Amino acid sequence: MKNVRITVLKVAFDEALAERYLTDGAAAGPCPYFKVGDTFLYEGGAQMPQGFCPWAWVDIYTNLSALAAGGTYTPWNNAGGETIACCTDGIRPVVFELHAMEDWE
Repeated sequence: MKNVRITVLKVAFDEALAERYLTDGAAAGPCPYFKVGDTFLYEGGAQMPQGFCPWAWVDIYTNLSALAAGGTYTPWNNAGGETIACCTDGIRPVVFELHAMEDWE
């Protein structure tokens, strides 16, 4: 099994959808769990990194497991051992880079 580095690439927020659908409207703001550049380490199993959003964890876990087991997303991605995944929050989505590695870099 390989470790997988999880890096936050983008934190988005749709203010119009927030106003229409969220109890707090636009005041809810973007996802409170992540900032661009945050990095986490997945070391296998079902152990979620400390400070990670449980909903996002469920959304990206399949991709993490595949990379940790040596899977690849080529030919869709430029390089093997990495992919882009995101949480399914349609108002406050967070985009992650997942990069398989032998050791934490």
